Amino acid sequence: MTLRPPKPPVRPDRVSLWRYLKLFRADILSAQPQRLYRAWMAEFRTPFFRSFLVNQPALLDVILKERPDDFPKSNRVGEGLRPLLGNSVFLTNGETWKRQRRIIDPAFEGGRLKESFPAMRAAAEAGVARLRPHADGSELEIEAETSHIAADVIFRTLFSIPIEHEVAAEVFARFRAYQQAQPILNLAAFVPVPRWMPRFYPKGTRQNARHIRRLIADLTKARMAEIAAGTAPDDLATKIMTTLDPETGKGFEAEEMVDQVAIFFLAGHETSASALGWALYLLALYPEWQEKLAAEVAEHGAEEFADLSKLRLTRDVFRETLRLYPPVPMMVREADQTERFRDREVLRGSQMVLSPWHLHRHERLWERPDEFDPGRWQSENGKACARNAYMPFSAGSRVCTGAGFAMVEGVLILAQILRHYRITPVEGRSPEPVAHLTVRSRTGIWLRFSHR
Repeated sequence: MTLRPPKPPVRPDRVSLWRYLKLFRADILSAQPQRLYRAWMAEFRTPFFRSFLVNQPALLDVILKERPDDFPKSNRVGEGLRPLLGNSVFLTNGETWKRQRRIIDPAFEGGRLKESFPAMRAAAEAGVARLRPHADGSELEIEAETSHIAADVIFRTLFSIPIEHEVAAEVFARFRAYQQAQPILNLAAFVPVPRWMPRFYPKGTRQNARHIRRLIADLTKARMAEIAAGTAPDDLATKIMTTLDPETGKGFEAEEMVDQVAIFFLAGHETSASALGWALYLLALYPEWQEKLAAEVAEHGAEEFADLSKLRLTRDVFRETLRLYPPVPMMVREADQTERFRDREVLRGSQMVLSPWHLHRHERLWERPDEFDPGRWQSENGKACARNAYMPFSAGSRVCTGAGFAMVEGVLILAQILRHYRITPVEGRSPEPVAHLTVRSRTGIWLRFSHR
């Protein structure tokens, strides 16, 4: 019997608006009807707005690659995240966004990734050590552990401090509480209301966001002082703080830097933690792939940056994980003008939902879309590996600036864990994917670890 990783429970094609909103707030994934896994485009109307789910690769290219300025990021996405992220690159559009990317992108170029590798490896080794007391075959909830490792990577590469640092540890603890309380879209995202009207957030969300920003502000001010004194380490924070926009000659102000650090932490920690948790679960389900990866790591290692290019199977497993469980399950753009897509009128202001969750499991684009098959990435068969229907980091000009960072991190951490441990699933505790800020399990991902 072929094992398949779980999809969320399928809902009927038709639900009332109120029922849909309740489902959406509880779980964005199970609110979606089954037909969306075959549709090229689907329309959803409410009394407040009209939205279109777009799965057709040619239309996605129009929105993301050919005319991205005509489809800016929807402000509705920011309704729930703005208390933490402020005016970060994740939420901005137009000239503001372009300026921010001109300053940020140089920090994530290939050469800088190589320089960040020792810090990544140190975080991975620390994570392996923390797993050692649990390698007795007892049940372990792995999402908490992958969150810990991914947060450690961010603090070591961004600020040259380990997760055990007092401020880093508090940011991590506060952020876990924020993540668990915050859905990917706030209810205000459904109902367009004036900015002056009060927003209602899950209990504690605003307080945690304010506290996290205060802690990040303290780290930022301390680093700016080190830069002024000529004593700052050569890490990502220093690189970003000292980079000037080539068009204006200006860098980030202190408050802008807090916004950017907040999104680096969210994007770099939360998304990586999600992907790593699901990757370890899939390897537990498929022991034959787990053993292939362990053998590959034993042969080639992962001690140097150059070693990662030899870990091809490990990379393909991570790619396949990102296909089945894309950390960011949906993105929302807004039509800046009236369009006509697939003989449908798309009015100005319509919400364009781009869903890696549906696209990566689309029945007309992928062979065996719900099956875990890392071998598909070595295939020349277009439907086995539909590369034009794969966008875990978005695509086009707004592709995630940290995509290369995430791929290096994911492969490295998987390699270090599999070098030391064998992983098995816990019977009767299959995870159920839901969407908080990223795709997580409703009750955690439970696994057993044992020494190799």
